[in-house]
Amino acid sequence: MLELAVRAARHLPDPPAAPSRTVKPGLELLLESLRPHPAMILSRTMDILAANPAGLRLYAGVEDWPARHRNLARYVFLHPAARALFDDAWNSQVRGCVARLRALAGTDPDAPDLAALAGELLLKSPEFARLWERYDVRPHTSATKTFHHPDVGDLTLGYQSMLLEGTPGQRLSAYHAQPGSPDHDAMVLLDLTAPTRARHPASERL
Repeated sequence: MLELAVRAARHLPDPPAAPSRTVKPGLELLLESLRPHPAMILSRTMDILAANPAGLRLYAGVEDWPARHRNLARYVFLHPAARALFDDAWNSQVRGCVARLRALAGTDPDAPDLAALAGELLLKSPEFARLWERYDVRPHTSATKTFHHPDVGDLTLGYQSMLLEGTPGQRLSAYHAQPGSPDHDAMVLLDLTAPTRARHPASERL
């Protein structure tokens, strides 16, 4: 039996490769053209692959993480600033993240990028572990998100997320506010006060 098991193991297919994290140059130009509106390119597991200055700063503190560590699900569950940033909406944010990852698990259960992220969060976040066991794949969405930002105060922004054709599941997420409104002013301030190193899209090269 042992010999049979060894032979079977030799013929197992190689595990699938993780999707490319490369962002097309044209998409980085698009992020820059959207300023001062916060915008980012996300992988299918919510890695922040690229962002314009306001997009990166909108999630307070995520810019302090190394580029390859920046992930919205990791942020909402593990970053100490996340609960204060979302306040009463934190529960909705975490449910939405888990639902998106559960949906991916349903279509690509052997995805190595998903396995690595889910494994980390299962170990580090009891709240993620509890929600993961619910198998909820329904999106928790609304037309706006409210941020209690430590640098520019409260702002409520509309947002849109869209799948990018010709990419391995990458999405563009962008936020907006009515010109002349306090929310728009806060959004502009978020863009203008970005550190010099964040003046260009925060891609893998950073």
